[in-house]
Order: sequence, then C-alpha cells, then structure tokens
Amino acid sequence: MSRPAVFGIIGGGGFRAQYFLRIAQALPDEFRVGGMVVRDESKGREMEQQWRVPTYRTLEQLLESESLDFVVVSVSASAGYEYLLQLAERGIPALAETPPAPDLEGLHLLHEKLTCRGARVQVAEQYPLHPMNQARLAVIAEGRLGKVTEATVSISHFYHGIGLLRKLLGIRFEDAHIRAMRFQSEWVAGPSRSGPPTEEQIIPSQRDLAWLNFGGKLGIYDFTKDQHRSWIRSNHLSVRGVRGEIFDDRLTVLEDFRTPLHLNFKRVNKGELENQEGYFLKGILAGERWVYENPFAPARLYDDEIAIAGCLRKMAAYASGGPSFYSLPEASQDCYLGMLLEQAIHTGTDVVSERQPWAMEETR
Repeated sequence: MSRPAVFGIIGGGGFRAQYFLRIAQALPDEFRVGGMVVRDESKGREMEQQWRVPTYRTLEQLLESESLDFVVVSVSASAGYEYLLQLAERGIPALAETPPAPDLEGLHLLHEKLTCRGARVQVAEQYPLHPMNQARLAVIAEGRLGKVTEATVSISHFYHGIGLLRKLLGIRFEDAHIRAMRFQSEWVAGPSRSGPPTEEQIIPSQRDLAWLNFGGKLGIYDFTKDQHRSWIRSNHLSVRGVRGEIFDDRLTVLEDFRTPLHLNFKRVNKGELENQEGYFLKGILAGERWVYENPFAPARLYDDEIAIAGCLRKMAAYASGGPSFYSLPEASQDCYLGMLLEQAIHTGTDVVSERQPWAMEETR
C-alpha cells in the first residue's frame, strides 16, 4: 500500500491487544491504529494517554468515527463471535485472535454464519511467521529435505502447535488418527505473563504428548504447560524428510547419496560488538545462504512481534483484495484437532478426526 494500513482494535487494552499497539508504534510507515473499542471508560482514558490512540465504548462508535481498512478482534472466543458477525454484516475485513470459537458447536456456527456467507475473516496465528520457522519452511519449500514425512513440535500449546505441525508436514484437511497421553510431575515455578517469580514455589508440571498420524505423515506434539515461558525447559522442533533433517538450529542434508552436509541456522543481528547500524535482526543463514531476511528491519522488534507484524502486513494485503493467509477454515481445523487431542488424553483412547463442513467448503 502507498500509505500506512489503518486498523482498529477491539480488545480493551489486554495483553494481546498491546502487541498490535507496539508494532504500529514501531512501524508508523506501515501501520496506524485508527481507534480502539475499550468498554471501560477509565481504562480507555488510560490507553489514550499511554498510546495516543482514540478509544470508543462501542464498535458502532468506532466505525462511525474512523475510516478503517480492517479491524483486529482481540477478545475471548466467546465474545469474539458477535463482533465478527457485526463486522461481516458491514463488509469490514476482520483479523481474529485464536481460537475463533471455544467449542466445536461454535466453530460450526462461525462457518455457517461467516465463511458460507463470504465474510472476509483471517486469523492471527503467528507461529509459522516466526523468523526461525520461516527459515525452516523456506528450506522445506526448496525441497532440500525431499518429501517430508515427520515433524515434532514442542514450542507452543493446543491449536498453535497443531497449526505448526500441519504447516511443516504440508497437511491441509486430511484426517488424523490421534493417540495421546498426559504425564504429571513437579518443577520450580517460572515467569508468567505478570513477570518473573517473586519466590520459589514447587508446582505441578503437566506434559501432554500426542501422535497425529495423517497416513504416511506423522506429527508429534509435545508440550509442557507454561514451557514457552520457563527458564528450565527448552523448546524443540524437528522435521524429517527423505533426504535430510532439521533438528532445532541444525540442518543435515545430502549433496548426493554419499555426501552429507552438516549446516547450522545462524541468526545475524546488527548492533553487536562494533557494528553501529542499530540493534535488530538482519536475518538467518543456513550455511552461506540467506534463508530468511527480516522484512521489518531496522525496527527493534523481537521474534513474536516480527511474526505478528507479518500477520498485520498479510492482513493489509488481504483487505485490499490479496490472498488468504490463515483462513477461518484452517484455524477451525487446528482448533478441532486440538479438541480431539484433549479428548484422547482425557479418555485414554485413540480418536480419529472426521471431515468437517469447513474442510469440504475449502477444498471445493
């Protein structure tokens, strides 16, 4: 776009909504927050002072006062449905936070009321857009691993982990045979959204393991609750193909059948040592080749913010008539498989997914 994309936020200034505010502040040439819906007036005044963004008590007030390219719906799944419906009725593109609905019935309702009626909705799923995951996906897309058959994701929970598994394996709406278990132990409590711990506490640790067999392709889900904030647990991701393997920041591929290449994904940051270009992520190398270059350099954003900025850029393009990037059917499929995963844990029995209405609609 020749001007910054102007978007609104429905979110009351919560944890997730503030991501979008920080990104717009860091990238003023790309994005501008036209206004926010904050139902509590005193909270709204606080947000106005902190972010210099106008706030409104209702969606109607926001839309009457501001001209917006799209609206970010950053509220709970139960509250998000009504807002998405109102925006669809007005023909305004919406970027919804995940999950789009709290249960299977809600997902079916969204499909019926939104997708089937042509509503322009995308979902803000940032994990595939993280710099390292973009680098890994670039290597897969180049065919350096050959046909991918297995992936393990131990990075984030529920639909986030499922969505990343699907992306790495090249899976769309294929059915999955799911086996899962939960292991309970103990660990020292770490940071939370509120910040670092204030005292030592030994608390329960809950680890969920699941195997999703898509018929010739295996996805392994492994997540310990709050692992992504823990100081004493590591994240892990691996991908296996016919001709090579990604294991965290290592890449092993074949030059030919008797010549293995052992490479590393190397992050290149500016602003280190004597470099005076400012501090930001330049990109990621695999051996001597760039497999990811930060499209938002030199803005000083950390990886999660870079990924969410990627969602906003793709949403701005989508709102202008560009392609879908993470549709409501895709998000619904990830939530549905996540629900089945939890069912398999709680029942102790294997479950098999069934073709859902959004999958049949998407693949016509």
